[in-house]
Amino acid sequence: MSQPPFQPPPQPPQPPQNHPNPYAQPLPPQQPGFGPPAPPGQHPMYAGPQPVGQPPGQPMYPMQPTPPFQAPPFGQRPHAGGHAVGAVFLRLLVSFVVSALYTGLILATYKDITSATVANALSLGHALLNGAIVGALVGKVGRGSNGARIGGAVIAALGAFFGDANALPLIIAKEQSFMALKDMLEYNPFLPAKAWWHSDATGGVDWFSLLSLVLAAGAAWGVAYLVGSRRRPA
Repeated sequence: MSQPPFQPPPQPPQPPQNHPNPYAQPLPPQQPGFGPPAPPGQHPMYAGPQPVGQPPGQPMYPMQPTPPFQAPPFGQRPHAGGHAVGAVFLRLLVSFVVSALYTGLILATYKDITSATVANALSLGHALLNGAIVGALVGKVGRGSNGARIGGAVIAALGAFFGDANALPLIIAKEQSFMALKDMLEYNPFLPAKAWWHSDATGGVDWFSLLSLVLAAGAAWGVAYLVGSRRRPA
């Protein structure tokens, strides 16, 4: 009985051959949103998220990096308005000091001032001085602020008024007594203000006293404007 011819044993199944990957090496994992791997020696290009409304298949552009935050140079701070309460208190203090000095001048020389012209000249000079000093502080601290100029003009006018009006109670206390001053404050507290705007020569309004308020306010506004304009940054 004849035997069948010798047959070789069957070969195990071979993996399918892929021309792009001839050595059958595992492919690197692909992540969503990334393109194919870049050639050797070239940095890969990463694409940002797909814009809303863009059809699929369109080329994706790399996201532009945002500029880093740049801090201001050391030692430089933005211009600020400063401490408003401290500036107002400083103007009030300076105006009060100038008014007190003028009141002391009247108290020391009221017996020698017998001419209305000299009294009016002193009153107007004090108003200008008070307004100029207050305006210089306003221009230095408040700079170009109109509110600071208005506040400085009001403070200067008040300083001119109280510089004249406060002299009468001191003269009464010096000439008579503190009891007379106490009686005046109890029964007629507005007597210094009435004596300030009342003219003894004409019996009417003392226009020089009102003019002193205008000069004080105008001087404060003008000096504040000049000083603030010079200090204003370019």
